[in-house]
Amino acid sequence: MTVYRDNERLEFEEYLDFLKRCDLGSQYPKQNFEARIRKLLASVDVCITARTKAGKLIGVAMGVTDWAYFCFLTELGVDREFLKQGIGRELLSRAHAKAGGEADITMVTTSNDEAFGFYESCGLQNRRELYVKYCRDWESFVVG
Repeated sequence: MTVYRDNERLEFEEYLDFLKRCDLGSQYPKQNFEARIRKLLASVDVCITARTKAGKLIGVAMGVTDWAYFCFLTELGVDREFLKQGIGRELLSRAHAKAGGEADITMVTTSNDEAFGFYESCGLQNRRELYVKYCRDWESFVVG
């Protein structure tokens, strides 16, 4: 049984452990990793978590929103042991609802190639209109 929680504030240590068990651990730059993750966890607008009945963190959806038009989904991850159980889809749906719902809020995210099919199956469209300027200091690494 999966338990979902809205706007739960995560501690760095728990999120770090989670990053080791999901594919989100490769999306962050190495520079100032801990300080940046702590800032993310303290300031994100929308944070939906999925946990086992025993309380283990197995999924996260986080986003920033203007509460009127847009929500940028910054994180969506599921523990590799719990993939293909609908957790990611439920997290995305709950994050969209928390930001204001499908009638008012446009959901935007970036994706790695492996997740294109997932996002399309959830109703998101791959659009050319999204422009990105990545931060200057970005050394790739995998949390582990």
